[in-house]
Amino acid sequence: MSSEFEVTGLFYEAGGYKLRKYLDIQRASTLKVTPDLMVVMMNPGSSYPLDGIENNSLPSKAEPDTTQKQIMKVMNGASFDFARILNLSDIRTSNSIELYKFVKSDHSKLVDHSIFSASRIVDLNNLFVKNVPVIFGWGVNSALIPLAKMAMESLCIQDPRGILKAKTKYSYYHPLPKIYEERLEWVEEVIGQFM
Repeated sequence: MSSEFEVTGLFYEAGGYKLRKYLDIQRASTLKVTPDLMVVMMNPGSSYPLDGIENNSLPSKAEPDTTQKQIMKVMNGASFDFARILNLSDIRTSNSIELYKFVKSDHSKLVDHSIFSASRIVDLNNLFVKNVPVIFGWGVNSALIPLAKMAMESLCIQDPRGILKAKTKYSYYHPLPKIYEERLEWVEEVIGQFM
């Protein structure tokens, strides 16, 4: 399925960390030049630049990870051609526990790692496409609530897609739960929200 899509991202380094500013998933056959779907997730997982350049000022072709393939399934099921992924944090790690530790640590104050922070409003305005559907899917760990709140307050999306955890305000289930059946359910439910 990933051969149907071209995946590019802007990879960079700051404060000794590897980061990614955004990731674009475009259907190979599309002529669209701006996203018709925005997705906000937790952080860049295990995708990496295929050219091996970790600190770039230009986007590179990227290897998609399993979470991004979930987004491709939604794009296929709901007829989208161009999705852009932004994350609560730009820190690249496939280990979410590492991310939760980082977010709670003093190190996180030394690196401007969230596109939703006030100091990165220019980045956000340049990369976030307004007036297209938005999927929220950053997971339900409480460590992410401050970042999730910041993202939701800066975006002001009236009707986000995604699966909000019951009795919470800021916790949207991640597209890639550990249980395989729940992965299928996530895709099915999110596609259904576009029908």
